[in-house]
Amino acid sequence: MTSDPFFHPVSGMDLPRFAGVPSFMRLPHVAPSHARFAEVQLGIVGVPWDSGTTNRPGPRHGPRQLRDASTMIRAQHPVTGVRPFDIVSCADLGDVGPNPADIHDSMARITRFFDTLAEAGITPMTAGGDHLCSLPILRSLGRKTPLGMIHFDSHTDLFHSYFEGTMYTHGTPFRRAVEEGLLDPKRVCMIGIRGSAYDTEDRDFANSVGIRVIPIEEFHDRGVKDVMAEARAIAGSGETYISYDIDFVDPTFAPGTGTPEVGGPNSYQALQVVRELEGVKIVGADMVEVSPPFDTTGNTAFLAVSIMFELMCVMAPQIARS
Repeated sequence: MTSDPFFHPVSGMDLPRFAGVPSFMRLPHVAPSHARFAEVQLGIVGVPWDSGTTNRPGPRHGPRQLRDASTMIRAQHPVTGVRPFDIVSCADLGDVGPNPADIHDSMARITRFFDTLAEAGITPMTAGGDHLCSLPILRSLGRKTPLGMIHFDSHTDLFHSYFEGTMYTHGTPFRRAVEEGLLDPKRVCMIGIRGSAYDTEDRDFANSVGIRVIPIEEFHDRGVKDVMAEARAIAGSGETYISYDIDFVDPTFAPGTGTPEVGGPNSYQALQVVRELEGVKIVGADMVEVSPPFDTTGNTAFLAVSIMFELMCVMAPQIARS
């Protein structure tokens, strides 16, 4: 339990939500050089980088929009009553500064930043950025022991390469993560996969290494609770990463993304799947692929930060117990 007011968000009862400098959830900005950095337990990180995008760009602007939208988040979960900011010390840790002209340098910068968090014992909640952001994060979190992963998406991101040998795009991060030993494929569950395809290469790879892919048809047929019970069983008791691509959600509710696919979950189901993560040993999570140029109403960003808050409400009690 944290009673230190420094780590609490600014209340809308004290300062209107449209006023002040926006930070994630209106929390204090605590960069690694800050005197109180070592006290942070759950840190929100922006990764404004989309150099892995292969079609409609824009997620590099996501963290800035997400910060602004997150000023609408309040302190208490409406169903569980969890107050994450009372349970652990939370802060906005700022952005990882990428090199937009060099994919490999950017990934190295991201990995170094998350190494700093790991050394300080901080559990990260990341706002991307495109889905390639997950790979350098996993290079930090999964370096010692391969992680399990529960992945919400309309795409597997398991392709070998794009454009005859380009190995690092937002469609390849989890293929690389398995190859590099960062993920234990038998503890990986991908939920919501759908859409037209070039071929079955990604599904074939998943089958060959033991990744469980739950297509959207099965998700809708079985329902949230049944699917998530299987996801929890696959993750087991080991350390697990949660990766949430906003295009998991149907574009009716989340149009602001680069590669939308119809037929997905609604916004309530988008929250439900996170609530069913209770008991999973989460060592980090991300929300990726929010693209402000396609989010003219701001509804996608607000849904995304609402999902981030849901994740924090699951993660905070676990961190407090550890």
